[in-house]
Amino acid sequence: MSTPPFLTLPGCARSLRLTTARGEFAALWADPAGEPLGTALLVPGFTGSKEDFVALLEPLAGAGYRVVAVDQRGQYQSGGPDDPAAYAVAALGADVRALGALLDGGGPLHLLGHSFGGLVVREALLGTDGPLPWSSLTLLSTGPGAIEPSEAARTKLLVDALQTMDLESIWQILQQMEEGSGDPARRPAPDVARFLHERWLANVPQSLITTGGHLISGPDRVDELAAATPGLPKLVLSGVRDYAWPVEEQSRMALRLGARRVVVEDAGHSPNAEQPADTAAALAQFWS
Repeated sequence: MSTPPFLTLPGCARSLRLTTARGEFAALWADPAGEPLGTALLVPGFTGSKEDFVALLEPLAGAGYRVVAVDQRGQYQSGGPDDPAAYAVAALGADVRALGALLDGGGPLHLLGHSFGGLVVREALLGTDGPLPWSSLTLLSTGPGAIEPSEAARTKLLVDALQTMDLESIWQILQQMEEGSGDPARRPAPDVARFLHERWLANVPQSLITTGGHLISGPDRVDELAAATPGLPKLVLSGVRDYAWPVEEQSRMALRLGARRVVVEDAGHSPNAEQPADTAAALAQFWS
């Protein structure tokens, strides 16, 4: 999961709920000082939330963009049913299209998906009938299909545990593992640590089971995406290291898509949280 560097919203942002044709979604909404140059919809990954993008809100708004970060269905404050079908990537992609329809009409509309969110936004595009409402697509620390085999094995352990254990019990095991292997100097601040616990417990377990299963065995649909979006500007952005999809694999995906490629220095799987200033600068330059 991404660990936000802080939780306090900047003055340009607020928390709200967005009502779409597919239900309500919790969101963080940031506005620029003047007329927006465009609107960006940011979609988080597996076990993540809208707060994964909190450090991008102020710099992107400062660059002139309206920014909307959401909790996907089943995540944190959006909630969802105990129904596997609700969390299939096609259903989550339909949620993204509904959010896009709500935000459309305010200038260029930019779409970004982080990690598993990248697979979801890809599905949103592939499921679109008629002209695309989007002005650009950014795939942030995501890959062409299933995650790296060793990470897939760890994710399968989690998915299996979710069948028989409650979220609090799993959290305690994860914390024990983290304390045994993590660097104490890099542990989050107490308020962020409390948030991570709260967010984990707020997940709909079936959401984690279904989306985790897709990460383990999801298909490569990059060629389909390239064929369906020939004129859409695309960016593949990552850190210099990534445990989920090898950086080299993400670079090959960019070539297949005809996408611009940016690698953020001194960042891993979550440049949005680890190096937000450089990430925001790369996004604003691409959107402009």
